[in-house]
Amino acid sequence: MADEKTLDLILRQARSHGDFSDRPVPEEALRAAHDLMKWGPTSANSQPMRVLYLRSKESREKLRPALGPTNLEKTMKAPLVALVAYDTRFWEHLPRMFYNPQAINWFKDKGAHTEITAFRNGTLQGGYFLLALRAVGLDCGAMSGFDNAKADAAFFP
Repeated sequence: MADEKTLDLILRQARSHGDFSDRPVPEEALRAAHDLMKWGPTSANSQPMRVLYLRSKESREKLRPALGPTNLEKTMKAPLVALVAYDTRFWEHLPRMFYNPQAINWFKDKGAHTEITAFRNGTLQGGYFLLALRAVGLDCGAMSGFDNAKADAAFFP
């Protein structure tokens, strides 16, 4: 079992933060967090989560039209925003990620089933990501108060 200090760090004292300093987030910390979470269990090792890091003020400004009023100021002030998304073509990577070579057929051309699987497992990985960010010493504020369609349009026209 994890020691008490670790449990406090990643869970017991972990709260969504909304007030951030203007210190840059080190690339090494993001890589360490990704390395910690990347193999967390997902259905058929699907690993559909994708992350887009918004480091510059200009990149965060592109997100502005998609943000709800309560999230606007803290998002613009944060030194980094990580958009956690999911890849609906995750199944293309299954032959190297999962022990069953037939698993690709469970999702390829399966429409809504594939979308739901990607959403569910990408969200699960998002939770792993938050825990990993805490484990490497970063504060984070999970947010769902935004318009997905506007965010998609801003970054994936």
